[in-house]
Amino acid sequence: MYESILAAASRLSDDALHARIKALAGRERVASVELIGHLSELDVRNAYLGQGVSSLYRYCTEILHLSEHAAYNRIAAARAVRRFPVTLDLLADGSVNLTTVTLLAPHLTPENHHAVLKEATHRNKEEVEVIKARLAPRPDVPATIRRLPAPVPVTTKLLLVTATQKDAASTTGTTTPPVVQSPPPPQRPVIGPLTPERYRLQLTVGKATRDTLRRLQELLARDIPDGDPAAIVDRALTLLLKDVEKKKLGAVAKPRVSRPTKPRSRHVPAHIRRAVNRRDDGRCAFLAIDGRRCTERKFLEWHHVKPYAPDGEMSVENISLRCRAHNAYEAESIFGRFDPSLVREAGEKYVAFRSDEQVPEPVGARS
Repeated sequence: MYESILAAASRLSDDALHARIKALAGRERVASVELIGHLSELDVRNAYLGQGVSSLYRYCTEILHLSEHAAYNRIAAARAVRRFPVTLDLLADGSVNLTTVTLLAPHLTPENHHAVLKEATHRNKEEVEVIKARLAPRPDVPATIRRLPAPVPVTTKLLLVTATQKDAASTTGTTTPPVVQSPPPPQRPVIGPLTPERYRLQLTVGKATRDTLRRLQELLARDIPDGDPAAIVDRALTLLLKDVEKKKLGAVAKPRVSRPTKPRSRHVPAHIRRAVNRRDDGRCAFLAIDGRRCTERKFLEWHHVKPYAPDGEMSVENISLRCRAHNAYEAESIFGRFDPSLVREAGEKYVAFRSDEQVPEPVGARS
């Protein structure tokens, strides 16, 4: 039955697919808001007890079969909208989402909820966490360095063996080999706000890095008597940022006169990199048809507005920042889907471009 949904979606054009997805997302939001409103009433009545569960959480996970995370978010929202009904309207129109409500609900009061929810409108999780840190600031965490236990592989045996496997084992005398499970992956680094201006950084480093930190604490004893790792990391990151910006963006205090580049060179001179990065604000400059600009700041690449292949010049006007995904997207809109068996920029494929000196503008591309 539901395979027909995939078949129907595959027949839609890009525009129709976007329109359909937006409509479905709106319907899902309406259904979620209605569910939250009804869960709020169910919570007030304790009516879930009659269903053989001891809590609203168990009702959501065992009877509605929601995931633990989904149940937690919806229960938090249900209790928030009971206290502040305006939250339900904001969820319905998409001004705030479940994560925002869950993070802020414990800190909302009759006096501040209108202002806080307005401030949180259309904010991402990181921005909402800063609002939360302002409402409930936490003290700085103490600087500590401690050795973690070495990970040890866990060896277990298969517990479930089919009857056929049991019979085979009894006749051949073989046994089920042990299964070695690799240790769980290390936890990701944590960066979270304690106050709007102070953040907690938690990460795991190797022995060499620890030794480097110790050596720096010794050498910087006059400047940083307490050896605060935060102060040392701040200095190190500042120096590293200057070095990386110099190499990638040509950012220097006193720029030298740029040497002329060779004709048809792909090298982007430092003065162009500085100007383009400043103009595009270090962010992907791709614009969608509706004018929405990409927000990506990672994996940025130098993009030729007029493609390099049909004599695209190396100038500030013709170079723009693109994230890796949008750079590839615009290339495919001109050169077609990538085929590793073909040279994408063979000269004979662009005779038409050179003859009329016009290059088709990529779909959604703007300068």
